[in-house]
Amino acid sequence: MSKNNESWQKIYKDLKIDKHDFKSKPFFINAEEIKDCVKDFKQTSQREVRILCKQDSREDRPQIFIDNELFILPIKNGEYVLCKGEGYVDIPDIHADIKEYESKLDFELKSACIGNSEMQHLDFAYASSLIRTFIDDESLVLSIRGRKYTPQFSFYTNIYDNIEVKSVQTEVDSGFEGRDKIVLVEAKNNQTKNIIIRQLYYPMRQWQLHTQKEVITLFFEKRKECFLMGEFGFKELQNYNSIFLKKSAKFKIKGKK
Repeated sequence: MSKNNESWQKIYKDLKIDKHDFKSKPFFINAEEIKDCVKDFKQTSQREVRILCKQDSREDRPQIFIDNELFILPIKNGEYVLCKGEGYVDIPDIHADIKEYESKLDFELKSACIGNSEMQHLDFAYASSLIRTFIDDESLVLSIRGRKYTPQFSFYTNIYDNIEVKSVQTEVDSGFEGRDKIVLVEAKNNQTKNIIIRQLYYPMRQWQLHTQKEVITLFFEKRKECFLMGEFGFKELQNYNSIFLKKSAKFKIKGKK
């Protein structure tokens, strides 16, 4: 649940966002405006723009966003848009039977059993060739990790015709390149119910512009002893809301403690 209700209530009031016609266009807002509105709050979490604008799930949104069916997107360094509509995608439970997967490593990876982090589980799934098996591409190698900035691109939503993005910071948990594909992975380590589409859409658009190869977006999660994977696609490249689940599966890697 969001801790920033008071901050956003003040921003909403000071900038007269309640007077804005969200049916015709999104509301543009920048970091300096946000800072000025919340400068008198004492807690860092109530004043820090990065924290206030980090709303990675529907539940992370302040109540005023929930009540008005809004979500926030970065469009440039220090610049954002408040949009009306559906900004998130559900991560469905996978009810299919667990598939037993035998690691292609010829030794037990002891370090994979130490700790419980998203990156650790993702690295193990790659090392055992589970990622390659799910994608059906034995040529995949780890080639992308960390923060990068998008080139310029535009997109539309179910409500708005044109939103321009330029030099927004993105981060994928891991990216793999093969002869014909690039696979971008968003990894979680808990029972995720939904995520903001931006986390999947912005990196996909970024690498579509950087390469001519097919770009695949993969959601990865470790739940108990199972590895859950879902491949998401977009029916229309420029349509933020055209996201859909192409395929999913859950695996148990044999020999994993």
